[in-house]
Amino acid sequence: MDTALIRVRISAHDSHYGGNLVDGAKMLQLFGDVATELLIRTDGDEGLFVAYDQVEFLHAVYAGDYIEAVGQIEKMGNTSRKMSFTAHKVIRSRPDLSDSAAEVLSDRLLVCRASGTCVVPKDKQRLTQDTLGGE
Repeated sequence: MDTALIRVRISAHDSHYGGNLVDGAKMLQLFGDVATELLIRTDGDEGLFVAYDQVEFLHAVYAGDYIEAVGQIEKMGNTSRKMSFTAHKVIRSRPDLSDSAAEVLSDRLLVCRASGTCVVPKDKQRLTQDTLGGE
């Protein structure tokens, strides 16, 4: 199955709490963007995100961090697409050193994982038959 990846720098605008801590909803926003790309690649349509069935926030994310969000389709139904997602911190800000310091992490840090379901109505699917080999 296809996978999609997005890498972003978390801005100061994204911080919501003291100490430049970022709201966990930012990770879900990234997963939504990844899901949209997967649906476009698979079906030729953005589709709709119906529900998350599992979300785990594992480590804090701060303004200045770089996050890689990856998703893949695990299972395809007639209109539903079951997906899994992970978000890893790959660069972290280092405000303890200076206001512009950062470092590349030697080991990516898993900050969030989730799974959910998206739907592409049959009348909006343009590529699925080609993607599935004409089945």
